[in-house]
Amino acid sequence: MAVFFEQARVGKFESTMDDLSALKERIKNLMVENLMLQVTAAEIGDDQLLFGPGSLGLDSVDALQLVVALDKNFGLKIADPGAAKEILQSVNTIAAAVQKK
Repeated sequence: MAVFFEQARVGKFESTMDDLSALKERIKNLMVENLMLQVTAAEIGDDQLLFGPGSLGLDSVDALQLVVALDKNFGLKIADPGAAKEILQSVNTIAAAVQKK
């Protein structure tokens, strides 16, 4: 009986990881398409910074477009600049915010 529960728990974890990977890929594709990036989704790292030095090089116009796209595609509402600064750091932080909503 314990083996069954362990397999179910591991299976759920793997499913969650697959879902998270798929979500991150959707976010990357959304960024490439909506922001007209000159990189492919595969070239964007999950932890790669989106803004600032050593980042993907997004600017304030990109941030606005990204906020609108995240709301439209995932229903993620980012109401204030402080929240935007936290959420829009990387694909990982965006994915975490989408999962929490």
